[in-house]
Amino acid sequence: MCSTYTCNFRRKEKLDDKTLFILEAVALVHDCGIKPAEEKYGKCDGKMQEAEGSAAAKKLLFGFTEEDAKRLCDLVAHHHTYDNIEGADYQILVEADFLVNFYEDNLPKEKMAETVGKIFKTETAIKLAREMYSL
Repeated sequence: MCSTYTCNFRRKEKLDDKTLFILEAVALVHDCGIKPAEEKYGKCDGKMQEAEGSAAAKKLLFGFTEEDAKRLCDLVAHHHTYDNIEGADYQILVEADFLVNFYEDNLPKEKMAETVGKIFKTETAIKLAREMYSL
């Protein structure tokens, strides 16, 4: 049984089973580079998370096929890189991360709206951003 959130993405964004599986798995591990980055650099900005995240993710991905583990590590290593987004899993991961970071970083509405306009592509995430943040 899938959550309402992922069922909405599956239906509205027409995700196949494989893409949904990768998306749900990467949602669980995408920030695994935070602690290693803090230990190594004393801070954990997005690029540092990406640099340390792939190695940390590899330790968590036992039981995954080599192909799936490679995709997951690649997504972890690039989830703060917003050019050349390829694949629905990558696009949705970036959008979901922004939706959380808007709140955590207490961004002004103008900056949120600008980011949604530049980065967001999925109908579902655009609608969520508008509803959650009154954009």
